Amino acid sequence: MNLTTGYPYSLISHGLPAIYPKLEKSLETDVVIIGGGISGALTAYYLVNAGIECVLVDARTIGLGSTCASTSLLQYELDKPLSQLSKQIGNHDAALIYRLCSESIDSLEDISSTLKFDHFERQQSLFFAADAKDVKFLESEYDFRRKAGFDVELLSQQDIERQFGFTAPSAILSAQGAAVDGYMLTHALLQYSQRKGLQVFDRTRISKIRYQKKGAILKTESGFSISTGKIVNATGYEVTEFIDKKIVQLHSTYAIASEQLSAGTNPWKQKSMLWNTANPYLYMRLTADRRIMIGGRDEKFYSPPRRDKLIGRKSKLLIRDFEKLFPGRELLPEFSWAGTFGTTTDSLPYIGQYAPTPHTYYALGFGGNGITFSVMAAEIIRDLLLGRKDSKQELFAFSRKT
Repeated sequence: MNLTTGYPYSLISHGLPAIYPKLEKSLETDVVIIGGGISGALTAYYLVNAGIECVLVDARTIGLGSTCASTSLLQYELDKPLSQLSKQIGNHDAALIYRLCSESIDSLEDISSTLKFDHFERQQSLFFAADAKDVKFLESEYDFRRKAGFDVELLSQQDIERQFGFTAPSAILSAQGAAVDGYMLTHALLQYSQRKGLQVFDRTRISKIRYQKKGAILKTESGFSISTGKIVNATGYEVTEFIDKKIVQLHSTYAIASEQLSAGTNPWKQKSMLWNTANPYLYMRLTADRRIMIGGRDEKFYSPPRRDKLIGRKSKLLIRDFEKLFPGRELLPEFSWAGTFGTTTDSLPYIGQYAPTPHTYYALGFGGNGITFSVMAAEIIRDLLLGRKDSKQELFAFSRKT
């Protein structure tokens, strides 16, 4: 599946920081993780730290799927606002899921510290009204978040102009947020996990899975086999190749990264992530090397040829979006790219088992919270493999009502 094209900022900036072999022999292991993006890497990290023997395989070079195209904002806010999610699944469960996402950001900070990984940065998150008609919605959303225990502040137009230097009718400022380089974190996690015994193989496509009474045998396109007791599927949007159930709608998204800004010329006054109430929403952040990264202008289709033809036009529209928000500021793009992302009906991930595929657990973090969802999936799957009950898993089960 073609998941990205163009020149993703992180890939061009860092190249290939590590090399992994192709599987060229048959082997046995306790757990096979299919997928070497951020979801698979986080799962491997949690499993090896729990003493579980693992092998990780990926069909392409590690990190070159949707992971390298991610703009890697870390937010507890879901694509579906808390006020709307509460109406869909109830106040208690909706608030719990938001808190779990918040805790995942803290976990990622702890993991980054353990790895001595320096591409993690705490940032506030500003959710601002794209139009005056959205002010009442933001007021309601603010109340839901405050009652759920989040550190939030409702800002007026004057507050926004004073604190951030642009104009919007209203906004919610959240203290909890961060930015991370998901591509580099993937490699850091896998390098660490290899030292703990993980075996990693890329360019190793699984062509067939034969399920048995006490495990499974995975066949590669090159004719080798992996015998295993359990499988973790962390293939993300490519899961459509493994299961029949329609769980995700694939879309196309676009992003640009500017040239480096001169020191002291940040367009907004606080180094915060910005995103708005539009549908699809516009979002932007500042990178560690003083670039403006902007994403959005999504399209509701999956077609790599159609998606790729739009990169030039979408890039111009993203520049226009920025210059409309910051009149008089010119943005000079240096990188532009397109990627695939998926949405679910309730904006939640799918984590756990799927009955038609025995001995298999899924770590599928879809939407804008893919990285934080992946932390939650890794924790839950670790517990399930260790025989621990995890009540949270039911929130994300394939059998849930959506």
